[in-house]
Amino acid sequence: MTTTIPSPYSDLIIGTAPPNRRRDTIDVFDPSCGKPLSSVPDATVEDALAAVDAAALAFGSWRARSPRERAEVLQRCWELMNERKDEIATLISSENGKTLSDALGEVAYAAEFFRWYAEEAVRATGQLGSSPNGANQIMVSYEPIGVAVLVTPWNFPAAMATRKIAPALAAGCPVVLKPASETPLTSYLIARICADAGVPDGVVNVVTTSRSGEVVRAMLHDPRVRALSFTGSTEVGRALLHEAADTVLKTSMELGGNAPFIVLDDAVPDEVIDGLMIAKMRNGGQACTAANRIYVHRSLVEKISGLLADRFSALTIGPGTDPATECGPLINDRAVDKIDSLVESAVAAGARILTGGERPPREGSFYAPTVLVDVPPQADIVREEIFGPIASIIAFDSDEEVIRAANDTHLGLAAYVYTADLRRGLRMAGELEAGMVAVNRGLLSDPAAPFGGVKESGLGREGGTEGMLEFMESKYIATSW
Repeated sequence: MTTTIPSPYSDLIIGTAPPNRRRDTIDVFDPSCGKPLSSVPDATVEDALAAVDAAALAFGSWRARSPRERAEVLQRCWELMNERKDEIATLISSENGKTLSDALGEVAYAAEFFRWYAEEAVRATGQLGSSPNGANQIMVSYEPIGVAVLVTPWNFPAAMATRKIAPALAAGCPVVLKPASETPLTSYLIARICADAGVPDGVVNVVTTSRSGEVVRAMLHDPRVRALSFTGSTEVGRALLHEAADTVLKTSMELGGNAPFIVLDDAVPDEVIDGLMIAKMRNGGQACTAANRIYVHRSLVEKISGLLADRFSALTIGPGTDPATECGPLINDRAVDKIDSLVESAVAAGARILTGGERPPREGSFYAPTVLVDVPPQADIVREEIFGPIASIIAFDSDEEVIRAANDTHLGLAAYVYTADLRRGLRMAGELEAGMVAVNRGLLSDPAAPFGGVKESGLGREGGTEGMLEFMESKYIATSW
């Protein structure tokens, strides 16, 4: 879609639109100060279906390209993202608020999906074997499923886009990306980089809209759309699964998380704190994999909570684009109101604040990094996804007790375990109901590994070999020779 938006972002918007047509726009704000950065087109259902038209038209020629040709284009996307990493990171910090160091880390992670799937594009080799009774040969090939609709959240605007775009393109599928309206500029920049790398017109399309439900619903009911990949809340995921059922779409769902971070009695405190700072404070806690419930063995609660409070209270709060900033703003004031309410509720239930617990006296959507101890296990802040810089510490006495507590949720995306005994940690990892478990690590995401959850945290996997197969269909051919 095209429109006129203020400099310096006007060159990001690519695509076509009916001539001389007036378009509404969506303002994009800097959460550090609440001031507008730019504006993007506010697409209608007609616009979204035009994007599906473009994708459907491009499908035949893109799928016909050899895997090696597609791989070379993806490799070039990786190269361009690395060449432009500072530009991308600055844009992410501007519209999302995350620190520049976090943004640079996201860019490196996001770019790696293009490199990984450049390598995977040539590896969907299929299968060949004999039927058990010897009557025929079994041939299985993998084919691109068709037009894919990708719906991404605001918290990782580059990585959530490339984690879906790269495997779809590697498989031979064109896409329509619908990013969150809070952080759409990064998505347009990713699309521009794809075009500069040689991705043909119509293969990557971006639709920004304030009418997400209406627009996405229309695309999902277009018979040319055959796949939906969504990252977002469990509530929205449920609604989209209902919509996808009408046309029996293949769906990939990466939904909410409520990650336990378990510190066993033999863990090394300094290592725990280093890992916890990553698992809790990456993007200011605004991550689906963020440590949400911090279970610490009672013998270590005082030590761990004290060290963590010291680290939290020393963090420099400020705009994401300031290189000195260590904790940026939340995405908007609604997010601040939510976590402020969760903290107040926890304190009313008996929790104690060691540091933070308030909004700093400055403009922007900020909340002070906060450490809570003596948090009741049934408090709202334990049962709900926090999505902010709040560490809730809960004491436990035995491995069996903490496993029961960690699994007492309808979600199961990520979990963390710290222990000096690797055998004990791996045993606990096997007992945790989560799609991903990090043992003695605060970071678990990797483009080469399958990313996804169990229970109501999602369906399917992104990343790894599995990520490309989400955009492919298996075709079985029986033959004899």
